[in-house]
Amino acid sequence: MGNKEKHHRNSFSGSIGFVLAAAGSAVGLGNIWRFPYLAAKDGGGLFLVIYLILAVTFGFTLLTTEIAIGRKTKQSPLTAYGKIHKKFGFLGVLACLVPVIIMPYYSVIGGWVVKYFLAFLTGDGLQAAEDGYFTGFITGQWEPLILMILFLGAVAFIIYRGVEKGIESFSKVLMPVLFLLVIGIAVFTLTISYTDESGVTRNGLQGLKIYVIPDVENLTVKSFFSTLLDAMGQLFFSLSVAMGIMIAYGSYVKDEDNLVKSINQIEIFDTMVAFLAGVMIIPAVYTFMGREGMAASGPSLMFISLPKVFSAMGRIGNLIGCLFFAMVLFAALTSAVSIMEAVVSSFMDRFHMSRARATLLEGAIALVGGIVVCLGYNKWYFEVKLPNGAVAQILDIMDYISNNCLMPLVAIGTCVLIGWIAKPKTIIDEVEKSGCKFGRRKLYIVMIKYITPVLLLILLLKSLGILTMI
Repeated sequence: MGNKEKHHRNSFSGSIGFVLAAAGSAVGLGNIWRFPYLAAKDGGGLFLVIYLILAVTFGFTLLTTEIAIGRKTKQSPLTAYGKIHKKFGFLGVLACLVPVIIMPYYSVIGGWVVKYFLAFLTGDGLQAAEDGYFTGFITGQWEPLILMILFLGAVAFIIYRGVEKGIESFSKVLMPVLFLLVIGIAVFTLTISYTDESGVTRNGLQGLKIYVIPDVENLTVKSFFSTLLDAMGQLFFSLSVAMGIMIAYGSYVKDEDNLVKSINQIEIFDTMVAFLAGVMIIPAVYTFMGREGMAASGPSLMFISLPKVFSAMGRIGNLIGCLFFAMVLFAALTSAVSIMEAVVSSFMDRFHMSRARATLLEGAIALVGGIVVCLGYNKWYFEVKLPNGAVAQILDIMDYISNNCLMPLVAIGTCVLIGWIAKPKTIIDEVEKSGCKFGRRKLYIVMIKYITPVLLLILLLKSLGILTMI
């Protein structure tokens, strides 16, 4: 079965298709609603500097490892770890579990984005800015469900079409459009100014200053570590590592493709979009809402604060809002496609299913989970306190289990497997197989064996509420 399967495995037509698909996976809602918020919270420029340093060390290590594991084994996450070492098959199960948990709630949020995109597209943007609009919508019984199904259906259709005809051709169209929209909106937000009721005038360039200039005056050891962990946690989301995605995508990369070049391009693309998301959001929120407005994060930043910003812009606000939510929708779709592919490819490799059956099965799992998440805002609403201190309901609990518990565990396990058991040479040989030079190999060895697992352990202990002093 092995050779025949390898021979028939789908692949990306070339490195550009792979880079755009991987970057599409990396550029998701996390870049748009978490990155700007964390940058504003953690003193702007300081967060950016730490993030960039981590991206070329910590992020690069995990990204390289996963893509190389995928290409070496030609397997998806569920089966790839067992191929590297028999005793590490359990890591594959955990890595596959992450996207299984994420897909239902990501589809629900995707449905929310569709709702806002349609509101601004039909000229109802002003209504979307009213107090209570978002809460009224998500606590509704039918609309969130219908829009979640619509979003999930679109993702499942792309996955069903396969790697080259589905994921790659879709990414090749959407990613350049997404990039242009991000640049366009970012440039626009730098040109705006606004005078509030008390007569204070603020403009986009002042907001940009807050974003990019490091605030070192209030820096303490504690705040530095807090910023470091925030940047590391963000990088996790940003690069789609520890969720099986990059292993699945890596398994579709041809042996002759230059992995070093592709990984560098994914890092650059992802970091640029994350940075530009900040340029797009922070100056706009600062201009219309001042420093207080910059404290919003997650869904409330995107679905409550930003519509208010768009409505304050006057007539052009509806157009900017429409373009913004189109861009967010593209980002959500490309990420959701990669999340679903990690599970579908795992089912195909482990249970020898056809792509159609695997897509149908994962679609059904995500649909049931998505319905549960939607009901968590009305019929099944409850609140619990998480170990990290956050108050949560169903969506937050799923997010916490997948992102704060399982992802650091998978990444630590991967570091132990590659750093100490299979040895870094396994990955280095795979990367250099096509004849390209692995420029950061010494850095890679030190990171995978020592620094990355220690940083990950600190991140995990903080998530579990064990480490509270940071």
